Amino acid sequence: MTTAPPSEQHGQPGQPGSGLVHLRAAGVSLVLDLSGSTLPRVLHWGPCLGEPTGPQLDALRLARRCQPIGFSVDGPVEVAVLPEQSAGWLGTPGLSGHRGGTDFSAAFRVERADLTPGEDTPEGGGGGRLTVRAADRTAGLGLGLTIELTPSGLVRQRATVTNQGATPYTVDAVNLTLPVPAEAVELLDFTGRHLRERDPQRTPFTQGLRMRENRTGRTGYDSAYLLVAGSAGFGNRSGEVWGVHTAWSGNHRTFAERTFHAVSLLGSGELLLPGEVVLAPGESYTSPWQYGSHGTGLDELSARFHRHLRARAHHPSAPRPVVVNTWEAVYFDHDLARLRELADAAAAVGAERFVLDDGWFGSRRDDRRGLGDWYVSDEVWPDGLGPLTDHVTGLGMEFGLWVEPEMINEDSELARAHPGWIMATGGRLPGAARSQQVLDLARPEAYAYILQRLDELLTTYPIGYLKWDHNRDLVEAGHRPTGRAGVHGQTLAVYRLLDELRRRHPDVEIESCSSGGARVDLGILERTDRVWVSDCIDALERQRIQRWTNALIPLELMGTHVGSGTAHTTDRRHPLDFRAGTALFGHFGIEWDLTRAEPTDVERLAEWVALYKELRPLLHSGTAVHADHPDPSHELHGVVAGDGSEAVYALVATATSASYPTGAVRLPGLDPDAVYRVRPLPPGDVPDGNAHRWGVDLPWWTPDGVELPGRVLAAAGLQAPVLFPERLVLLRAVRVGTPSAPPAAPAHT
Repeated sequence: MTTAPPSEQHGQPGQPGSGLVHLRAAGVSLVLDLSGSTLPRVLHWGPCLGEPTGPQLDALRLARRCQPIGFSVDGPVEVAVLPEQSAGWLGTPGLSGHRGGTDFSAAFRVERADLTPGEDTPEGGGGGRLTVRAADRTAGLGLGLTIELTPSGLVRQRATVTNQGATPYTVDAVNLTLPVPAEAVELLDFTGRHLRERDPQRTPFTQGLRMRENRTGRTGYDSAYLLVAGSAGFGNRSGEVWGVHTAWSGNHRTFAERTFHAVSLLGSGELLLPGEVVLAPGESYTSPWQYGSHGTGLDELSARFHRHLRARAHHPSAPRPVVVNTWEAVYFDHDLARLRELADAAAAVGAERFVLDDGWFGSRRDDRRGLGDWYVSDEVWPDGLGPLTDHVTGLGMEFGLWVEPEMINEDSELARAHPGWIMATGGRLPGAARSQQVLDLARPEAYAYILQRLDELLTTYPIGYLKWDHNRDLVEAGHRPTGRAGVHGQTLAVYRLLDELRRRHPDVEIESCSSGGARVDLGILERTDRVWVSDCIDALERQRIQRWTNALIPLELMGTHVGSGTAHTTDRRHPLDFRAGTALFGHFGIEWDLTRAEPTDVERLAEWVALYKELRPLLHSGTAVHADHPDPSHELHGVVAGDGSEAVYALVATATSASYPTGAVRLPGLDPDAVYRVRPLPPGDVPDGNAHRWGVDLPWWTPDGVELPGRVLAAAGLQAPVLFPERLVLLRAVRVGTPSAPPAAPAHT
């Protein structure tokens, strides 16, 4: 619907008012103030306010208005979602740019505001979308803002800047912000490196600016990922939290800022390199989507992202197949007989997808040559891939293939034929990394070549899955021959390429891999069907990496594989049950030469594959939960069905405990008024520790388990078994009734 002028509306259909818009969904309220024709300001973002009347919203605005104490402008400093210096804000600007050194500061005025209400939900309130058109006639700039509250309770916003002047305008930055209250005194964000992605770090939310910048040309290991502000000591299930994520796969910045204006905010946007976006008259720049989530505890904050992603029309809906990837099994040793044997072993344990990794094309016998030559190697595959794909599909498995389309080796036929297609500053090539350079996909000829090669592969062979890799940072990534900075253009070109391939081959799934987990964001996930969480599949390392990847994305989008007994990246050894129980919580796969595995291990692995297939309807639709366990050596996480009918939990000992035996563990997320039978879940039912080996187990640790109300399980918990470090056990909770009702049949047995 088109609303009345901002000075005459509250934003609710048929409700006159004074420029206030109240959107609510899934327990969240977003109140926007458009009065005075200035850009929207967030009056409230947080717990649902119910259904206040127009006068009550006016009273709220009056009650929240600050005293005008300061020296930048007379009156209160009102900070819009795109903050402006012209309003007195002297913190990080929303728009930074200039027209040859002039028009460096904008004062936008709203010319039109359109409100599209969301569909009502059973919880009350379906969110909605506010679109705003504004302009600064003096600076010759137009601005479009889209601010949404999704049905899951996420805030989503982006901005479009248009050059309405007669000369070029340089965009240096567009930063969108969301305010948080004074109660937010701690910050959580993430750092990381190859093989140790998404490592959490906490800092106080103090006065000043905390800026996290990523300049790697991809989402990056050392990126904020999520930037969360919360009340003191917030945890998985407690404390009020607010977080933002930038849905962008190139350079970006994320920041938290607190000023003496009594303003605290979270902000983000694309990080543009010098001169990267120069708008000719009439041209526009659109920022990435910024997402904001609020909740009580990190689990609720994450659940909003998960529900939003699962509601997408293109979200994977078929059961996530058990994957076998060949990399850690054979590396570059591509031999048809050996790969057929591996495929046979994969099918025997229940695998449903077989992925041929690096080494199948051109001169690619190692990682120093051949990238860019996307033709099946005559040397290794004289009869093409057909003999292998026929064998794999004949076993009832889907065939997948590894590619790295954005990269090029200097030692390749493509580089020798088209050296100008390599990204560079102009007169020199960047230093090689992994013997690679970057192929300039913003160059139409290079884009057309890659599209043609991938399209032909997908047309020629029965490929149902692409593992799409990206193995180096973008250093001095410029468009030749000028050498103009090109990360922005490269990111958009990759998006276009993925979109076009999906249009031509809608049944092909694509995995985002980037030296492991260096490209995990909601921008790439609009075009892919899962992410490779990390090149490290050491189960102990994966416990942390997977937990914090799950802070943003649901388990079904996370590639989680079982490796061999000795981890290839850490040389650490773990028993199979720990490795498989860790991989269970995600999109389960295997990266292990099963032809050389012990028969007992293969038999045990088949049991875990069967359990994954049984549980994946729950794992990939339920709510992820994480207990706030006081013992740092133990963690408990799980998934609870949306209707509360069942749950599965993993109790993980990451180290030895100071307590012996360890204490009770609480089971979060269950219906407090229902009664559950809780029992150990095979094959994860072996409490491997000294007590078990001495023949002494817990009284309740039997196939029958114990029956208790959900409220009791969450508040009092269950005595945990003693485990050796780097071990885990699984618990299954099935609703059997309520305190006043007879037992009901379980959802799964």
